Amino acid sequence: MQVESTVFEVQRAAAITEQWSLKAGILRFVDRLREGVPLAAFVRGLWLRRRFRAEGLILALPGGPTPKVVNRGGVIHVESCSFEPAVRLELASRATLSVGKGTYLNRNVHIVVGESVAIGRRVKIGWDTIIMDTDLHGHSGRPAAVKPVVIEDDVWIGCRVLILKGVRIGRGAVIGAGAIVTRDVPPLSIVASPRATVVSQASAPSH
Repeated sequence: MQVESTVFEVQRAAAITEQWSLKAGILRFVDRLREGVPLAAFVRGLWLRRRFRAEGLILALPGGPTPKVVNRGGVIHVESCSFEPAVRLELASRATLSVGKGTYLNRNVHIVVGESVAIGRRVKIGWDTIIMDTDLHGHSGRPAAVKPVVIEDDVWIGCRVLILKGVRIGRGAVIGAGAIVTRDVPPLSIVASPRATVVSQASAPSH
């Protein structure tokens, strides 16, 4: 009897959690509509999320081609985030891409994953940015090099940035337009120019 009672309580708790989750989702949907997000963004987002292991609200904004996913056997974990038109995600077999809550991918962002790309929460990625953890092809008889890419929370990435394999971008960093990032970026750093030179250091916000 005790086991049955425990099972019942677990099931009841799960049902209540599911109801609250549904209610919260509906409220978020209504709030975003009031903010001016077009209904088409929700419809396109529902279509897109079939390709993900998704949690929360996925928006695929109208105005161009729906984001394209070329998945050759990897896994994509996505929390609530927004995709502009013509975003392209490519994953090799057994590769992993994760995108955190509140992240925004602008037009023509292209992410290529050979092993692992992890993008944190509230990251803003400018149009035409390319992120890749692999050289895609080998050279001189050697296989293509692959090293994970990590972009921590609250990073801002300008347009036409190129982020290459093995890079970790620290929390709160700002990457100027056109930078080619080939080495780690410290947290709260501001980097600019094609060489991704650190030009300034921001202060952590006070609480």
